[in-house]
Amino acid sequence: MSTKNMRASGGNTGRLLDALHIENTRVRFKPFETIFTQGDRCAAVMYIQNGRVKLTVMSHEGREAVVGILTAGAFFGEGALAGQRRRRATATTMTGSTIGVVKVAEMRRGLHEESALSDWFRSHLLTRNNQIEGDLVDQLFNRCEKRLARTLLLLAHADAHDVARYALPTISRNLLAETIGTTRSKVDVLMNKFRKLGLLERHSARNGGLHVHRSMLNVLLRD
Repeated sequence: MSTKNMRASGGNTGRLLDALHIENTRVRFKPFETIFTQGDRCAAVMYIQNGRVKLTVMSHEGREAVVGILTAGAFFGEGALAGQRRRRATATTMTGSTIGVVKVAEMRRGLHEESALSDWFRSHLLTRNNQIEGDLVDQLFNRCEKRLARTLLLLAHADAHDVARYALPTISRNLLAETIGTTRSKVDVLMNKFRKLGLLERHSARNGGLHVHRSMLNVLLRD
C-alpha cells in the first residue's frame, strides 16, 4: 500500500512515465468500477496516476479476501511480465481513478531501454514484496487491534511525513474488516476504542474526516 519509494523519484517521475507513453494510454474509471477480473487474460501492466485501487481474490468456495489497497504511484497487474496468462486477482477502484495501461511488450521495451525506469520498477517490486511479507506476518501473529492499527497507518501514509496527525482516506468499515480478516462489529469496537484513546480524531468539516494520531504507532509496539 505504501508508495514512498515510488514517490522518491520526484521530478524524474514524469520522464520515466513518458518512456511508457502513459499519457496516451490512460483510462478514467468511476468509483467502484472493475478494472479487470480474476481469470481475465493478462495483456497489460497498470499504473495508478491518481485514485485508489483494491485488489481482491475469490476462492473456489466463493470466499473473497482483500489482498491489497494501492494508491497513486503504484503499479499493479505486473504478473503479466512474469508469464501469467490469467489475472490472479480482481482490481476495483475505490475512488475516481486515472489508470495508465501499458501493454506487456511496451513495458518490456521500456524496462530494457531505460535503466532508470528499470531501477524504479525494481524498487516498486521490492517494496511490494516487503509489504506482502509484512501483511502475512501481521495475519499470522498479530491480534486484530494491531492489524487494524497497522492498516490505518498504512492507509494514512504515516511513514511519509513526520507530523502529529495523518489524514485517513474514506474507507468503509466492511472493507477494513475484510482487509484485516475480522468482522465489521469487531472493527466498530476497535475504532471506538481508538477514538476514546485519542488515536483517531474527527476533524471539522473544513478539514475533512478522520485523522490518525502518530501515537497509533505505540499500538504496534505493544507485546
